[in-house]
Amino acid sequence: MQQGWGDGLPLIPPTSGRVRAFLARNDRYPDEIIAHLPPTNVELTVEKIVINAVMAGAPPESLELLIAMIVSIADPDFELYGVNATTAPVYPVFVVNGPIRNELDIPFSYGCLGGMANKAAAIGRAVRLIMRNVAGQAPGVTSQTTFGSPGRVAGVVTGEWEERSPWLPLAVRRDIRGDALTSFGAMGTQNIIDTTSHKATDFLEMIGKSVAYAGCNCFSGAVPYGEMLVAINPICAEIVGREMPDISDVQETLWRFASVDACFLQRLHRDQLEQQGRIREDGRVYMTPEPKDILVFVAGGPGGLHATGFHSFGTSLAQTVPVAAAERTEGETHPR
Repeated sequence: MQQGWGDGLPLIPPTSGRVRAFLARNDRYPDEIIAHLPPTNVELTVEKIVINAVMAGAPPESLELLIAMIVSIADPDFELYGVNATTAPVYPVFVVNGPIRNELDIPFSYGCLGGMANKAAAIGRAVRLIMRNVAGQAPGVTSQTTFGSPGRVAGVVTGEWEERSPWLPLAVRRDIRGDALTSFGAMGTQNIIDTTSHKATDFLEMIGKSVAYAGCNCFSGAVPYGEMLVAINPICAEIVGREMPDISDVQETLWRFASVDACFLQRLHRDQLEQQGRIREDGRVYMTPEPKDILVFVAGGPGGLHATGFHSFGTSLAQTVPVAAAERTEGETHPR
């Protein structure tokens, strides 16, 4: 903690014994280079990942998931330099698909975005420690985040409730089957509740109009485009899926409602968007360039008609990558 390695919460000392034991459960060389993370661009090795995972309390069997997370945010299109240095409160959200959800106890039902006692929080915290300790994200120094965010402690690690989704899993729709994850640079979470709608279009109208507020990043005159991540709970998904079995229809409907009439915007804001060519012939400004830029997945408890919106940061783009099969200890079996 005195060396600045921590996040303000208690850490497990990364003794050589603990690090060796973690490595022994996996089939990776400790000096294997996984990525160079900005702004420091220091080499991130497997051993450095393990050191931070030990401090965060992440289990040894999570190493391949952690490596996939790092690979995804190290992709140039994720724009990690901007994520780490910005004035915004952005942090990574990871949506996990495949059997690994159950193997690592990644939540996808009640409380899946945080507050549950499971391995996901420690795994997300390990990534955040890596972003701090290796990439060099230091508030007020390399990071100019104005307010920060609770998500900058452990991020968000959630599964998709594939078994309750009427559509293909998010990763499959992004051309990766099996164990996979999608990383998304999120500006925070926005809860949306609908106690009045009964039809698919009505639900999607409520979600679309709720996320389309003037000050969101996707309407910023400082960026030419953005993405949107939307989590809808199983009850809402069931209703929407009955009427819209094709996910592209869901995206199209959300996209249409996630827009504002340019006249609604403050004058200087409107002028800036007009200079960027963001105002379309119908006089509206759309949150994303195309409907496909709204990413939808099913998660959350079935207790109420809630959805959650995540606005993207800057021009950071979501990345979907496969997760390699974890090395199993002798005699350990996991259903596939």
